[in-house]
Order: sequence, then structure tokens, then C-alpha cells
Amino acid sequence: MKVTKAMNLLSLLVMLGLLSSAVGVSIAAGEAPAGGALPISPGTSITMSNWQQYEDFMPESMIGLFSGKYSWKMPADVRIEIGPTIIHPLPKNYLAATEKYAQQVQLVELPTGGLSLANYHGGIPFPNPAEPHMGWKTLANLWYRYIPHLVVDTYGSGCSIDGNGSYSCQAYVGVKRQLAYNTDADAPPEPAGPGARYFTEWFMTVQPEQDKYTAYLTVNYADPARPEEAYVFLPSLRRSQSISTSARCSQSAGMDVNFEDFHNGFDSNLTELDVQYRAQRKIIGLVDANPPSAPFPADVAMPLGFPTPKWGSWQVRDVDVISIKKIPAKARGYCYGERVIYADRQFSYPLWGELYDKSGQLWKIFGIFPLKVDVPGVGPVNTAALDVESYWDIQNHHASFASEPTMGRPYYINEQAPKEYNDDARYTTAAGLNLIMR
Repeated sequence: MKVTKAMNLLSLLVMLGLLSSAVGVSIAAGEAPAGGALPISPGTSITMSNWQQYEDFMPESMIGLFSGKYSWKMPADVRIEIGPTIIHPLPKNYLAATEKYAQQVQLVELPTGGLSLANYHGGIPFPNPAEPHMGWKTLANLWYRYIPHLVVDTYGSGCSIDGNGSYSCQAYVGVKRQLAYNTDADAPPEPAGPGARYFTEWFMTVQPEQDKYTAYLTVNYADPARPEEAYVFLPSLRRSQSISTSARCSQSAGMDVNFEDFHNGFDSNLTELDVQYRAQRKIIGLVDANPPSAPFPADVAMPLGFPTPKWGSWQVRDVDVISIKKIPAKARGYCYGERVIYADRQFSYPLWGELYDKSGQLWKIFGIFPLKVDVPGVGPVNTAALDVESYWDIQNHHASFASEPTMGRPYYINEQAPKEYNDDARYTTAAGLNLIMR
């Protein structure tokens, strides 16, 4: 294995100084992207009559939705309102961990052709990603982005639409925990040993009645090479069972997402990926979103199910565009030929993406609209694993929408959560799934 230094101390300190100064910053959105296009100023409304003036601020697939290129198209009355760009500073403890540990992080080239990292202990692993392997380092920053150690969504919703416009919805409870590399002051200490878990996601259906108590659990490990474990609890059997790795590409609960799309748009094994850095761009993104306050589809622009101005103003965001493929040794049988992510440069979160099939044809488009969440003792962040996610399958003319939370239902962060949600065994282990109907 060949080991190379990830970064140097000087660039880290410079980067941290810039981040630390970004406290409550509001930036006018009037900068033009590369290429000399017209700038977008706060107060601009993008509609079907003027969208072409601002297409340089759009991902390629968003342009396709506006132009009518795909089976899914923007609604005739679509309106995107542009507001100022709001920068919420990254948590102080997360930045302190970056300053303390990032200079120790090493990039590891594996015999398989994949990559891993060594000596990571929290914070941003690669604060100043550069070649070689700039794309993979950028993706690692996304994977290890700040997340509170406990997030409870008491009532999320997932809805799917078919080609005839018919839709069906379900509601669920979600519990997400980060167990290793925590930087929250009140977080439990990081577990020791090679079997340490990094984060878990637990979902249980509460509506409709016929699907009630169906639950899913995913477990990711601190060792990036260890495969994610996935389990499902089936009420008819009253027990849980593991999900085969070959089923990771199967749709989850009738939605247009699979296990590779969990964890807010990306849940794959870092050591099995070839990641190319494409560009730094400015795009419009719906950040600090307000989730729908009424049952689907009352608060969305149909038939596309696109956000309405009720969700809030869009911002001009700096993003890193990366292309993700499986390394040849792991590509056989994989769901996607390529995944393109537009990741926010400031808080390393997917804002938009495109999924291609094995033949290189565009298959799905997704938009992710993160909420602003006030974390106790930390302040406002956009990375609390609460957002609205939209997936448009343009090959099969199908779409799915998930909102966490929805209809004004409460959510809890860290110590806000009722005591029962701190039950590690119940919400982070396969055995805990078997307690659901007891």
C-alpha cells in the first residue's frame, strides 16, 4: 500500500481561519459564474418565461427539466425566488477537531484500485482537497460532514407518483445516531476497537396501517472498508432479518431510492469508488428549506412535485461537482454506472445530483433541500440529516418525495430527545428491531 500525506498544516490553518470568520454571514447573490453569464440578485424570480437567462446557475439536469427534454417537466407555474446566500458557520468543536487531527490523516491507495484513509479521528479529513485524488477527498469530506449525534424525526413522510399522476404516501419515525468521531460536547465517548460503529439509521413505518411496524436499520462502521449492514423487521414474521448486499440496488418501500441513496443522498462504500473532480461551480440551491406544512401534494408544484415558494428562497451556492463510479473490481452488478453530486462547498452536503444507468444514460435526477436546524450548544447547521428529498426517474416516469419532518411535526436533536430514544440497543442493533411489537 502506498501512503501519501493528505494536506499540510499551513493550508489547514488558513482554511480554518476563513471558516471561523464566517459567523452569521449573509452574502449577496449577485456574483456571475464563470463564462460571463448574467448575475442573479436577491429578489430575482425564475420562471418558465425567463429561466434561460439563468441556466448557467443550474445543474445540467435542472436545465433539462426546464427545457422539456425529459419525461418529467417543470410545471408551467414554477417559480424559484432567489434570496441572499446565508453562511452558517461550522460547529466550533468540529473545526477544533479538524485543526487537531487533519494534519495526521493519510490517504491510502489499496491493491484493489480503491482508496481509504488512515488516522482519521473527527472533523474535516481533507480541509484543502487537492490532486492527487481530489475528487475522492471531496467525497470523504461529504461522508464525514458534521452530524449531530442524535436526530429524531417523529413524523416523516414518503410519497411516490406514477406516470398517471396517481400517488401513495407513507409516514414513518426516524432515529439517526452518530456513534464514532462525535464532536458534540454532550456526545457519548467514541467506542474503541475495529468493530466501532460510525452511524446508524432506523426507520419504522406508522402509516398506512397495513405496513405499520415495518422497519429498516442500516449500520455503518468506523472502518471505511467494512461493508454496511442492513436489516428489515417484518411484522408478519415478528422478527428481523438481514438484507443481502445484492439487494442494495432494490427499491426501498416502493420508493425510487435504494440503500445506496440513504444517508441524505449518498450511502456507499468509500473504498470501492473511483471519484473524479469535475468542477467548482455556482448553482442555485434551496438551503434553509421549510418542509411542507400540509399533506402531499398540497405544498408542492405538481405534477413534477417541485418546491414552491412556501419552502423558502433559493440561494446561490458554491459547489464541488464530483463524478462517482465503482472501481472495476466492484462494478459488476452495481445499480448505477455513474453518480454525479453537486456538493455544497461550505458544509459538504449534496444539493443536487444525477444518477446514470450502466449504459451511461441518465436515469434519475435528485434534489436535496436541507433544513436549518438549531443544535443545542452549537447553533444553526444545515447538516442535521433533516431535509426534503425529491427523486425523478425519467426513464420510468416515476417520482418519489421524502420530507423529514412534515406537517409541522416535531423533531429532536441530541439532548432534546426524550429518554427512550437514547436506547442504543433498541435503535442501533438488529436485536433491537425484534422489540418493535413487544
